[in-house]
Amino acid sequence: MKSLSASGKCMPAYEQSRMMKAIRCEPVDTTPVWIMRQAGRYLPEYMAVRSKVTFIELCKTPEIAAEVTLTAQQVLGVDAAILFADLLPMLQPMGMNLTYEKGEGPKLHNPLRTSADVDRFQELENVDELEFVFDAVKLIRADLPEEIPLLGFAGAPFTLASYAIEGSGSKNYIHTKTMMYTDPGKWDAIMSRLSNTIIRYLTRQFQDGCQAVQLFDSWAGCLSPDDYRQYVLPYTKRIIATVSEHGPVINFLTGNPALLPLQKEAGGRVMGIDWRCDLKEARELFGYDVAVQGNLDPVTLFADIPTIREKAKVVMDKAAGRPGHIFNLGHGVMPDMKPENVKALVNIVHELGASR
Repeated sequence: MKSLSASGKCMPAYEQSRMMKAIRCEPVDTTPVWIMRQAGRYLPEYMAVRSKVTFIELCKTPEIAAEVTLTAQQVLGVDAAILFADLLPMLQPMGMNLTYEKGEGPKLHNPLRTSADVDRFQELENVDELEFVFDAVKLIRADLPEEIPLLGFAGAPFTLASYAIEGSGSKNYIHTKTMMYTDPGKWDAIMSRLSNTIIRYLTRQFQDGCQAVQLFDSWAGCLSPDDYRQYVLPYTKRIIATVSEHGPVINFLTGNPALLPLQKEAGGRVMGIDWRCDLKEARELFGYDVAVQGNLDPVTLFADIPTIREKAKVVMDKAAGRPGHIFNLGHGVMPDMKPENVKALVNIVHELGASR
């Protein structure tokens, strides 16, 4: 079903969905909700597929990635589907040796430490080697109900650079920060190549069927405001400004409320926040001309349903019924979560949102 815009042009149904209206800060019938990692190990439907393939095979097989994306949206009743993919496979054609170790997560076996390492790390002049992602986007958009938007995503340059330099997850980011502080030439080379590649990657996601994209800066919370401003902000700001020409960008930054003013400066149609900041205060800081996404602590979902409802209501009360709130967790749903708790949260948000 299509509707007419003010100019009389025919619009796809997803443009009038509550998710896209909230992104534009327009009134909605109830608060839209989607959940980071909504297609994940906590869902039996996902595990039935995952038991037959490795994680990287799942990511690189468009038909399977589409299946788990579509199933999660349908099972949970959320207001957006998010492409099933991972942040790191885009680093492989740039020169990184990536594996996923059982019980240990991703490993990059040739981390960027020396000048020679940085020399072999190349930006992607085109992103054809990531065609499996774009094929999945096309398949999902073709089978997704027309009124449900599809979200794409990418890792932000700091988060991806940290993986590439550290070689895996990190608590202290020693190698990353040491390079940042002591070798600005190498740092700029890595961040610039990542930024150019991310711009092309997200642009293709829009071109092939996504309605909005999220930029994940999951690790930037380890930085002081001064360091974020000097070493990260210029790159993230350029990505968001360029990609926003193609559609709305959700700027998600986690782990450090002191960075919120800089997150605002970096830009984005939607500001994604985690549970460590107050949603009402964040909204006042960002201004009411942009949407805000968040921000229930994911651990809340381990509680009983009355407690989940109580905590969700606190978030909704902070949003105060103003247009432009998208409910989400402050980060991804955890792998050992009860599916019924996640489904209950979606229903609770829709119920509470409709009463405002």
